[in-house]
Amino acid sequence: MNTQAKPASAPRLSSKTLSAAKPGVVLPKYDRSKTTIGIVHFGPGAFHRGHQACYFDSLLEKDSRWAISGVELLPTGLAEQAVPQDNLYIVAELDAQIRYRIVGSHTEYLKAHGESDKVFARLNDPKVKLVTMTVTEKGYCLDGVGELDLNHPAIKADLANPTAPKSLVGWVTEGLACRRAAGMVPFIPVSCDNMVMNGHKLHAAVLKYAKARGDEGLTAWIADNVTFPSTMVDSITPAATDELKDRIEVETGLRDEAPVQREAFLQWVVEDMLGEDAPDLASVGVLMVKDVAAYEFAKLRLLNGAHSTLAYAGLMRGRDSVGEAMADAKLSHAVESMMREDIVPTLHPAPGLDFNAYISDLLNRFRNPALTHKLIQIASDGSQKLPYRIVGSMADALKGGRSIRRFTISLGAWMRFVIRQAKADIVLQDPLHEKLAAVGKSCTGDAALDVPKFLALREMFSEELAGNEQFKSAITAAYEDFEALLD
Repeated sequence: MNTQAKPASAPRLSSKTLSAAKPGVVLPKYDRSKTTIGIVHFGPGAFHRGHQACYFDSLLEKDSRWAISGVELLPTGLAEQAVPQDNLYIVAELDAQIRYRIVGSHTEYLKAHGESDKVFARLNDPKVKLVTMTVTEKGYCLDGVGELDLNHPAIKADLANPTAPKSLVGWVTEGLACRRAAGMVPFIPVSCDNMVMNGHKLHAAVLKYAKARGDEGLTAWIADNVTFPSTMVDSITPAATDELKDRIEVETGLRDEAPVQREAFLQWVVEDMLGEDAPDLASVGVLMVKDVAAYEFAKLRLLNGAHSTLAYAGLMRGRDSVGEAMADAKLSHAVESMMREDIVPTLHPAPGLDFNAYISDLLNRFRNPALTHKLIQIASDGSQKLPYRIVGSMADALKGGRSIRRFTISLGAWMRFVIRQAKADIVLQDPLHEKLAAVGKSCTGDAALDVPKFLALREMFSEELAGNEQFKSAITAAYEDFEALLD
């Protein structure tokens, strides 16, 4: 069978074909050949390429030092598709106004496994100031309380062989160890993943790992010399499709095999501790603040918490996309009520952020007809996402003596989703897929027997929370009939 792709009628995107772009397509406004790599980014997937890479693309117009070397820990093939395109790709901003932008900030693509010498060479390059990352929550190898899990297979492998790391934490720590040994200034690790206080969690994980390596000198050096800013990132970025590639080809005049689609909205909040010799991110619209926590909580709990609820409840109600879930009147009303009445009381005030206006904007973004965001994409890695997006809000609500009833919609639907997938022998996209499959297959529909199996997952529920009678009762009711909570 011939599996070769049909030749495209439009030329393949590359440095040589930029002139073929149709009028209106935004092109890089700088000479890429004169840029230097100042950033190593682990996990150059769609979100990073549609978000942070766009900010650096803008910055390169005025400062040529901030091109990006993208490093894949576990190659997905997504960013690699841009290599034959001179690492260029198109970001389709799909909103009321549609815009196509060719991004040129990525000038190198490396694989952590197979090209480790090249990765270490970049990490040891004095021109590299930042090591950024988007590896999702699971990429940090944390346990249920947000600390490094020393029993995680990747961490155990790294402890046995620190100079050939497999995990993100292993790479960051060994990269810092190499710079220390060379008498160099450390790079700044910048987490851009959806975790509350992501910089603090990464800092703690790296210190715990360095100590577990038995290297007290390295541990002390990192504690004294390395800054780990926290960040908040926001832009809805659905996975690219073949239909998107075809649409881009028609509307731009170029064939791109590595495109990104996102909404026009873009936000990046960074803890202001990058130092003097750092990219001027504020000049390209990044909000540099002293305390990121308030923004993180608002985004994680309102946007991401709502997304997870729409995903699991929507899938179990036969919906396919966020737009379809928002068109489900009962579901969208319950989610809006949860956001306004249940989540807002758990948040900290954020300068310049009106929560009710933010929620209204979010609901409009969810309804964006130009963007199709598949619920199954949001539903991946639930065991890693739900503790940050929903469970934390529930714990805070319990402490405040408030209702957790609507919060349980997502957990009740998630449990039913896990069971459905397991009994259909569909492998969950989740690092706990084996545990979850075993739990799902063993469930009988008897809440008294089934719910404790889920609550025993310490990666998701602390022993204290799982033992809370109010929490157990609410989860049990949601498991029995989460749809009753939509009324």
